[in-house]
Amino acid sequence: MIRGILCIIEIALLSVLILATRCANYQDVFVAGNVYFVDADCYARMTRVRICAQKPGLIVRHHTFENFPQGTAPHTTAPFDYLIVGLSFLLKPFTLHPLDFAGAFISPMLALFGGWFLWWWSRRMKFRYRWATQILYAISPILVQGTELGRPDHQSLLIVLITVAICAEWSFQDVQARRVAKSLDLGGKLETAAPCPRIDAIGESSMPWRLRAWGFTSAVAWALAIWVSAYEPLVLFLIVTGTTFFVDRRALFARDRRAGWILFAAIIAIAVLIEQRVPSFAIFQSNAAFKNWARAIGELAQVSPANPVWLRWCGYLLLAAPLLIWMNFRTRKDAAHGVRTLPIYVLLVATYLLTIWQARWGYFFVLIFALALPALLEPIKSRVAVWIAFLLSMFPILRDWDETLWPSDVQSARRVEQRNESVQLRDLALNLRSSDVRPFLAPWWLSPSIVYWSGQPGVAGSSHESLSGIEDTARFFLSEDVHKAREILENHRVTWVFAYDSERVAQNSAAILNKALPLRPLCRVLDRTPTQAPRFLIFTAQNAACKLYRVAVDR
Repeated sequence: MIRGILCIIEIALLSVLILATRCANYQDVFVAGNVYFVDADCYARMTRVRICAQKPGLIVRHHTFENFPQGTAPHTTAPFDYLIVGLSFLLKPFTLHPLDFAGAFISPMLALFGGWFLWWWSRRMKFRYRWATQILYAISPILVQGTELGRPDHQSLLIVLITVAICAEWSFQDVQARRVAKSLDLGGKLETAAPCPRIDAIGESSMPWRLRAWGFTSAVAWALAIWVSAYEPLVLFLIVTGTTFFVDRRALFARDRRAGWILFAAIIAIAVLIEQRVPSFAIFQSNAAFKNWARAIGELAQVSPANPVWLRWCGYLLLAAPLLIWMNFRTRKDAAHGVRTLPIYVLLVATYLLTIWQARWGYFFVLIFALALPALLEPIKSRVAVWIAFLLSMFPILRDWDETLWPSDVQSARRVEQRNESVQLRDLALNLRSSDVRPFLAPWWLSPSIVYWSGQPGVAGSSHESLSGIEDTARFFLSEDVHKAREILENHRVTWVFAYDSERVAQNSAAILNKALPLRPLCRVLDRTPTQAPRFLIFTAQNAACKLYRVAVDR
């Protein structure tokens, strides 16, 4: 009875912590009765979701709403689209805007599910310091960012699937090691001095069932993650399988894994049949336009090892991680320990190096660091010392939350300005609604939100597949030759043009094209002196955020 009450209290506390951190940005998401998503990619995802909701069963393989009229072949896939659509059906009785609310809440709900799984799994593994994993999972700013309110991004689904996959693989290796110990007549017990999870003795008859269950779970989670995105999950999967093959190649092809591998192959085959396209690896392209555009994308930025953001993500314990790993291998007493823990340490080092290359890997590095913490801390027997050190190590993370929850006057004013700008941009975009196709041209980072609100296609987009449209919008806004500007509009069949803050547009466009700022770019004319705009651009509407021009049609 008491144990059950304690479990309920633990789950309730963890759930409150996860939801409180993920929903801390609610004032930026729910504004004036409407839902505003946190970045441009989220609006592109929600445009896909709206298409799926209107035509159930449709698989969106081509985006006609960006890079108009050519469109794009996106890297996004169907599972996350229909997960949001499914949640919207559940929300219909409670709101008039179920699709928007589903997009807003999907990531926090996934984070909550991931937290419950970690609570159950770490409790089952009987980790001595399991709450270190759960606390870091709940409050790490980068994990919160990946699963926050108003962020319908497939990274949130990947975080949960990869969590399940790694934990299942770890449990499989642990049960397998205990099975080997039993076969050697060691009574199924591992030496208590070893820095490994302490598991209750497992009955001989239940071991095959547990092995098959964990192998099955691992295979399904990896396959679904690769279906969602054949980039980070595929790399992590290859690292795990390669490390396992190096340590014990027989473990990969054991009889208890066969059903899991068969299902893994079946899910991948189903994904290929449903998506009907080969995954794109355009993110590895090295052309000048991509490099210039990538510098403006935070997730593609490099993270220096000396950058203090590492401590804001993980806390001071990250600095002790190399020593803790060394202590684990130094103090271990059983050979099976390496089989269980080597993959997680290899993943930790690999994702650290990948995060240095691209910040988008930070989600998975911090996740793996959180999962590894109980094993890293296991050699330290003093619980008091560990928890004092852990709580002190959280200071950089807590300082980051202090700045988030109680921003300075400057930061607070900037947030209010961004909210007002979003509302004003939405109001202007609603003028474009029509049953006819009337494409628009706008700065690339604004285009996805305008597409979602107006229902009209845009020349640019926020993905690397839209680079040709992004380049054309940059050329248009920097142009001093009205004939070249008009040619761009004609090539893309543009009906509307949005003029935004000319300084930001000019600087971003010049960076993308890698050229000097002209003396009198068109974006500056449209923004500051609309009466001097070219004759083919008719000033139509404006507010504090943007100006809207209609493209004149030749008679």
